Amino acid sequence: APAPHRFNSSLPVNIGVLFVPQQEAWVVERMGKFHRILEPGLNFLIPLLDRIRYVQSLKEIVINVPEQSAVTLDNVTLQIDGVLYLRVMDPYKASYGVEDPEYAVTQLAQTTMRSELGKLSLDRVFRERESLNANIVDAINQASDCWGIRCLRYEIKDIHVPPRVKESMQMQVEAERRKRATVLESEGTRESAINVAEGQKQAQILASEAEKAEQINKAAGEANAMLVKARAKAEAIQLLAAALAQQHGSAAASLSVAEQYVNAFSKLAKDSNTLLLPSNTGD
Repeated sequence: APAPHRFNSSLPVNIGVLFVPQQEAWVVERMGKFHRILEPGLNFLIPLLDRIRYVQSLKEIVINVPEQSAVTLDNVTLQIDGVLYLRVMDPYKASYGVEDPEYAVTQLAQTTMRSELGKLSLDRVFRERESLNANIVDAINQASDCWGIRCLRYEIKDIHVPPRVKESMQMQVEAERRKRATVLESEGTRESAINVAEGQKQAQILASEAEKAEQINKAAGEANAMLVKARAKAEAIQLLAAALAQQHGSAAASLSVAEQYVNAFSKLAKDSNTLLLPSNTGD
């Protein structure tokens, strides 16, 4: 049903002297023809000749857009309603440009909403809600310019989705959550395996480095021991040579060799049943 006319309320009676409230514009006709628009404050009119035909409010007007059905690009039927914010910019056009400006703008908002929703899929309707409101405002302003009305804002209040579609959306959300949980779990398992392998690698590297250090230390120790033995043997040879160079040194060396000779024969007799004696045992 058409919206109620704002100018159908009781109009002021021309008594010659009129006081126009702030934020209102009174349209005056003289003998049935537009005469002028009364500004806020004190105004004077000619009784009987002048008549106040329309009273336009210059305040921002809020209109509830009734719920309507709209089909999206993917053939989903939605029930959608909204709120329209208007303001009369030109009282003359608002009075004579259209019979009922509020009803005309409301119908234009509904048809524009259906047209814009037909260009979007269901998922994009929820994501691009702000751009959808802006497109509706632009379309309304293009058509309502000749009506002297400007649309300031359009806001979608509620979007009702069919129960089956809502169930499908809920299942899709649950499936997406399970998918993300599975992905996160697999990533956690992979990170754990990588950490274990990295730990084993580091342990092997440390063990090999420790073994390497141990072998190096062992080799260095053996080399030092050989050097010490070689130095001791060299010093012993030097001392022995010095002793042999002294007086009666050869006799002392012969005595030492004879003692070792006798000890060797005594060991031969203990280790084996066969004893080989040189021909010059008395040497």
